[in-house]
Amino acid sequence: MNKTLLVAQREFLTRVQKKTFLLSTIGLPLLIFSLYAGIIYFSVKSTDHFKVAVIDKAHLFNGSIDDKKTTELIFNFVNDDTASVQKQLDNHTYDAYLYVPAGFSISSPSDSLQLRSGKAIGLLTRETIQKRISGALEEKRLLSMNISKQQLDSARAEKDYIRFSNAAGKTNNDSKVGISYAVGMISGFLIYIILFLYGTMVMRGVMEEKVNRIAEVIVSSVRPFQLMMGKILGIGSVGLVQFVIWIVLVFGLQLILPMIFPDLATQMQAQPIQPGTVGAAQAMKASGAMGGLMSGLSDINFPLIIGCFIFYFMGGYFLYSSLFAAVGSAVNEDPQDAQSLLLPIMMPVIFALVIMTKAVNDPNSSLAVFGSLFPFTSPIVMMARIAHGIPDGVTLIQLLVSMALLVAGFLCTTWLAGKIYRTGILMYGKKVTWKEMWKWAFRKN
Repeated sequence: MNKTLLVAQREFLTRVQKKTFLLSTIGLPLLIFSLYAGIIYFSVKSTDHFKVAVIDKAHLFNGSIDDKKTTELIFNFVNDDTASVQKQLDNHTYDAYLYVPAGFSISSPSDSLQLRSGKAIGLLTRETIQKRISGALEEKRLLSMNISKQQLDSARAEKDYIRFSNAAGKTNNDSKVGISYAVGMISGFLIYIILFLYGTMVMRGVMEEKVNRIAEVIVSSVRPFQLMMGKILGIGSVGLVQFVIWIVLVFGLQLILPMIFPDLATQMQAQPIQPGTVGAAQAMKASGAMGGLMSGLSDINFPLIIGCFIFYFMGGYFLYSSLFAAVGSAVNEDPQDAQSLLLPIMMPVIFALVIMTKAVNDPNSSLAVFGSLFPFTSPIVMMARIAHGIPDGVTLIQLLVSMALLVAGFLCTTWLAGKIYRTGILMYGKKVTWKEMWKWAFRKN
């Protein structure tokens, strides 16, 4: 055991002390944060706005399109004629102008307004202009029909006539289900990436020691199984440390954002809420959505998810890394030999990813239950189910059985890979197949 820990310590320190570890662990999150902060900075500090001159000969809007105060789209009412405004359009004083003829009637189905622009209008800007002008015209039309805006907002208000709840009577709102879906997908993809990344790292480390004949020297004082376990533990510790640093950096940098951009929250709250207006209805809807989001977050058992993530990350890593190490010990200098041997190992991982996409939507389906119990797919699939909670997404018995099967699977694959590693690490100049590796695994000492 001491020799295994010595090998693990060597693998851990060798990788952690490299500059590439610092760059990938600290530099990459900081780079992503810098790009993210730059996008926010230009979004907050941007002064670009689209000016529209309104020539209202019919006095339809009474000097105001709507009551929204935004800098992205500005309507200026002018008393000039179209020729004068066209010159201002050519001089880029305005980006477009809207002409309302004197005989325009909102009750006539054939009448329409034309907006002339001096440059191409983007799709989002076009949609915003059309929405604000159409909303103002609709309000004028309703007022002419003696229908108040409050009555229209009340008729259009969305109402949930069906409420979902579990067997215990606890309400499951859409926010909770959506957050569970997102958490399950993200957790499953993270483990999927980790299995590829660190499993390949173990395989390359074994291949390098074999090609450089370092393994021959180490094996003289350390048993092959101890050497393999030391490499798996050392590289796994590197992955765990790297993951913890990423989590700390991500959450820490998120807390710093409001300090760097204090205007962000101010701009989000800049629009006044007035009763009986479209802005008020949208603000109330946004407020309800934010409340539902916070309620959904409070319903998610994050300590359970984080604990299960660490367990399945370590279990899946140990299970697959032992197989990666076995492949690395069996191949020689040609990387194509390793790629041909990796296909049977990668198929369960890809299969688990496919099952995960179904498990996040239907966590209690028979395929999802099987995938969460089968050791080769459980690290990915179980995270999709556990995000929905206990017992809604997975029962406690199924979770414990899945963990026990994963531990048993890790012990079996480690024993199997150790026997392959013992023979393959000292064999050179021969192209190995899975059939021959299978013989090594069950060959008597």
